[in-house]
Amino acid sequence: MTRRSRPGADGVRDRNESGQAQNQRPRDRYGRPMPHGSVGEVDRVPDDAEFTVEEGVAEAQLLLDGGFAFTAHEVLEAVWKSAPEPERELWRGLAQTAVGVTHAQRGNRVGAARLLRRGADRVEAFGPEAPHGVDVAGVAAFARGLADDLDSGRATSGDGIDPSGMRLLRA
Repeated sequence: MTRRSRPGADGVRDRNESGQAQNQRPRDRYGRPMPHGSVGEVDRVPDDAEFTVEEGVAEAQLLLDGGFAFTAHEVLEAVWKSAPEPERELWRGLAQTAVGVTHAQRGNRVGAARLLRRGADRVEAFGPEAPHGVDVAGVAAFARGLADDLDSGRATSGDGIDPSGMRLLRA
């Protein structure tokens, strides 16, 4: 894939052959782009990454445990894109929950609460016997609890948000 640049807000925008934006800038731990030439705080997940369910869940959990909810969201999104149709909404909900945590970490309380509840609704729809041992009740409880805490002010957004409490698999 050939990359070419076209001016953007920062003067340069990486694009693929069809002209779609392909931001190659390094990212901080919350997924925010850093200046060109910076050393990223986390490795990027390629747009075309593919994970088996087992690989994706294991990698996403490690990332959540390390505080990297944005990158966990990218891994879960890759699983979502390759999942069989009956499971896609489960993986979409898990990805939304992780990105909801990311928004909380970035200071966007309102957007975080909305995404956390939307993700919780999607995963809960699969019931207690969700495929692959996914702990839908635990994920939904974590997401709704954090959303409620953000709404009430019991949780302040930013660095104090700990995604390690989101356990993807039933114990």
